[in-house]
Amino acid sequence: MPTFGRLLFVVILAGFSTATRAENWPQFRGPRGTGLPQESRLPTEWSADENIAWKAELPGAAWSQPIVWGDKIFVTTAVTENQTPPSVGRSSGGRGRSRGASERPGDRPDRPQGQRPQGQRPGRGFGGRDREPPDQVYRYMLLCLEATNGQVVWERLAHEGKPTIPTHRSNTYASETPVTDGERVYAYFGMTGLYCYDMDGKQLWKKDIGSYPMSAGWGTGSSPALDGDRLFVQCDNNEESFLVALDKRSGDELWRVPREEESNWSTPFVWKNKHRTELVTAGGGKMRAYDPSDGHLLWELNGVNGRCSATPVGTDELLYVGVGGGRGGPGPLVAIRAGAKGEMTLGDEQSSSGIAWSVPRGGPPLASPLVYRDCLYILDQRGGIVSCYDANTGQQHYKKRLEGARGFTASPWAYDGKVFLLDEDGQTFVLDAGEELKLLAVNKLDDAFWSSVAVAGDRLLLRGVNYLYCIGPAATP
Repeated sequence: MPTFGRLLFVVILAGFSTATRAENWPQFRGPRGTGLPQESRLPTEWSADENIAWKAELPGAAWSQPIVWGDKIFVTTAVTENQTPPSVGRSSGGRGRSRGASERPGDRPDRPQGQRPQGQRPGRGFGGRDREPPDQVYRYMLLCLEATNGQVVWERLAHEGKPTIPTHRSNTYASETPVTDGERVYAYFGMTGLYCYDMDGKQLWKKDIGSYPMSAGWGTGSSPALDGDRLFVQCDNNEESFLVALDKRSGDELWRVPREEESNWSTPFVWKNKHRTELVTAGGGKMRAYDPSDGHLLWELNGVNGRCSATPVGTDELLYVGVGGGRGGPGPLVAIRAGAKGEMTLGDEQSSSGIAWSVPRGGPPLASPLVYRDCLYILDQRGGIVSCYDANTGQQHYKKRLEGARGFTASPWAYDGKVFLLDEDGQTFVLDAGEELKLLAVNKLDDAFWSSVAVAGDRLLLRGVNYLYCIGPAATP
């Protein structure tokens, strides 16, 4: 073959290899934020001693989801001495064990400027009593693991210090999922700060966004989101809520909009629909969408009321938002049409043409919704209840309790005609996707789970209190 022909063949082959390489999982709920991996050859059955490629014990305590880029897995954690694991519902029963500080220290960075002193503006706990942050030093860590075997490639100490706000006993100080663009990794630890690293672990910049009290001292949980060159943080709290866009290369602020909301835990959703790209923020008072380029308000939905923890999800045609908890119980579940604009109000659908349909008490409490094969799945935080709706009309197909299921906090995922529901007790209920409830299998791991799934090639990653589990075939030597 002539030299030019050989070169052309190599270029074509390289392009083909890149195009067919396994999809990355760079953010909360995957590349599109929907919990739908493109890979369909993923495992459907596993147990504590079956179909486990590896499991890795991680220091500290965290509910952040792992993210994946190529052969690297990134996870965050928060470590302190004599650490008590998070308490997960009534089924936790003291599950997990206390952890000491990591034995692999990193360099201690300077404390970000302007951070609120420890103890200032504590959260109010249950019964109206003030609760103070713990009087313990935490080490906020970013770890990089090898995807093939779970070995630690590097770890970095983002910050060391005492928390500035309290957190609920079921929450952690590393509940926000990091995000990556394949060149940088952005680790966000709520009121502790935002830290940017390159893929080899070199810190490029850090950002202090301030520290603000959260409702009932429950702590934080909203993860950052990326779109193009912009990094977004939704900081809903009980003092000064805002949405901010940062330059992903420098951390410089590009724009900021104030928000009327109090504490919420939903992650901003970059909705790429048939008309445009929208930055959607769920809230306990209003749902809103902004232009990601400048923060201009595109639409807002009135008439919702409660706390908002679940992250919106969308298709090319419809966006699904909802409020699942708060005073008075569950809030509404709403479908918004692509291209909606202006002010919309629930109960006034005739004049609010952007509302496709709504269900008064159908909102998701904590786990985010899943849309798959024209069905919309909503999970209950208590009692193991799953609801299935027609994604186009809102008609309910079923609402049933899964026998033996505990509460659902991890968001569901789907592939190969199957829907996967991971409860807090380590049981994954595998359903046949469709209008009727058909249970295909129950896979059990002996751990407690709140973190959502991640995908690494043809394997699943599930993070429990004690271990990060890699589910699927073991690597060939």
